[in-house]
Amino acid sequence: EAGGAVLGKSAEKLFSLSGLFAVYKPKGPTSAGVLNLLKERLLAEAGVQTNGNKRSQILKIGHGGTLDSAAAGVLVVGIGKGTKMLRTMLAGSKKYTAIGLLGKATDTLDATGNVTEEKPYDQITKGDLENVLQKFTGEIMQVPPLYSALKKDGERLSTLMKRGEAVEAKPARPVRVYSLSLQQFQPPLFTLDVECGGGFYVRSLVSDIGKELSTCATMQELTRTKQGPFTLEEHALYEDKWTIDEIARSLEHCMSILPGEPSHKKLKTEHPGETAVSCE
Repeated sequence: EAGGAVLGKSAEKLFSLSGLFAVYKPKGPTSAGVLNLLKERLLAEAGVQTNGNKRSQILKIGHGGTLDSAAAGVLVVGIGKGTKMLRTMLAGSKKYTAIGLLGKATDTLDATGNVTEEKPYDQITKGDLENVLQKFTGEIMQVPPLYSALKKDGERLSTLMKRGEAVEAKPARPVRVYSLSLQQFQPPLFTLDVECGGGFYVRSLVSDIGKELSTCATMQELTRTKQGPFTLEEHALYEDKWTIDEIARSLEHCMSILPGEPSHKKLKTEHPGETAVSCE
């Protein structure tokens, strides 16, 4: 595929990589931006010349669930035939640690937005907060934020909002919260640990908790600590480890922790000794 050129050893190794692994996304860049940087790094290391737009076809790579720019943490990446397995990641469970701020609301529901409301919060106790959390556990209805990656007529709602177009709120939809706990309470700040299913917005949760407490709240910080079986502590590769060899090693480790069933087709790699599980 690389223009019929004879591939060097490292390029050959790069194009034989297949499966899922995880990287650390820092605060700031978009998830797509992180992926592009990763792709550029790998192609440069492999010595593959990329002219303009061709590079996207050369290396198949994708991620299994957007993290907002302001958020950090685990981003699951699929490479080669692993890109077909990303769907299961979107639907799977995720864990987050979020810091909320009482008494302020913003239009984006997080710290990047403009303040739209301020209310007193000093009457709220740790007990009040803990009691409210029970209402947000299990299967709950949630309205997704207006500033989000959800699309209308093929364009992101956040893009439309920034252009000043009127955007209707999406209807509430059922989402699942497996666990929710208060880790710290230092008014106006509170820290939550939440494990949730697909399509869940933590900033909507923080905002809804504020309303339920008769004040308002906005999310200050968000870290995804787990996605599917991949954890921030154990599996997320930091930028200094974005090399072909490190990713090959990580793929071997990560593919071994995926729940495999005998019925899953094995992915063929260049090396007969190595197999990876495909969840098609």
